[in-house]
Amino acid sequence: MRAFTSLSALFALLFTAGSGVAQVNDGQWVSYRDAYRAMVAFEKYGKSKHFIQNHFQVMPQDKNLAPEGLQLSLQGKGTSVNLPLDATGRTVFPLLKSAYDENAALVLNRKVSQYVFRPRISIVVRADGVYETGDLRSACEEALAYQRTVDATLRALRCTGVRFVFARGMVDPGVRVRKGEGEALTTQDGPAFPGDPYEGFRVVTYRFSAAGEKSHVVTQNAPLAINPIYE
Repeated sequence: MRAFTSLSALFALLFTAGSGVAQVNDGQWVSYRDAYRAMVAFEKYGKSKHFIQNHFQVMPQDKNLAPEGLQLSLQGKGTSVNLPLDATGRTVFPLLKSAYDENAALVLNRKVSQYVFRPRISIVVRADGVYETGDLRSACEEALAYQRTVDATLRALRCTGVRFVFARGMVDPGVRVRKGEGEALTTQDGPAFPGDPYEGFRVVTYRFSAAGEKSHVVTQNAPLAINPIYE
C-alpha cells in the first residue's frame, strides 16, 4: 500500500501549485501541457498493454466528498472540449498537439486546490462480465510493468489480485468465481482507487491463486473500474 501512495503522490505533484502549474480565476484551472506530459507516457509505452487503459482522474481531497457534480473541460484559443467524468472522477484524456502548443487550460467547476489530478491505470471492463483468471493476472502484470516505468518504488512488488469497483449503495454487486455453483466474493466499502480519500464505493477483491489455478470471475453487474493489486 505504501507504494500505491508513493505513485499517487508522484502524479499529484505534476498538478499542484507547488509544481508551478498556472492557476487563475480563483484556482479553477490547471495546465493542459503538464497533464499532457504525464498522460502521453502511456501512449508512448511500447510494451504490452492489451488489457489495460489509462484515464485522467479528478478526485476531491476531502474524504467526505464524492466526485459527483464535477465538470471538467479543455479551453483554449482554438479549443473547447467538454471532458465528461465518470462516477470515479475519470475521463478519456485527449492528446491534442494544438492544445499543448498554446498550453490550454483544464477548467474545473471547483477550486483546483481542493482536488487531486492524476493519471489512473485500470483493467478494461468486459461487456459480457466474464473474466478468465489468467487474463486478470496478465492484466495486472501489464499494469505493474508500465507503472514501474514511472515509479521505481514498485519494482519490489508483485501482482496479488484485482479489485472490482461498484457504485455506492449496491448491496450485492454479484461477483462470483465460477467453480461448480459459484463462490460469491465478499463486498465491502472502499475507495475507487488506492490513495483516493473518498471511500464510499463498493469494492470486491479477487486474490490470485498461488497454484495458478484457472477459473473465471463473473460479474452480474458491470463494475465502474477494475484495479490491479500489488503487494
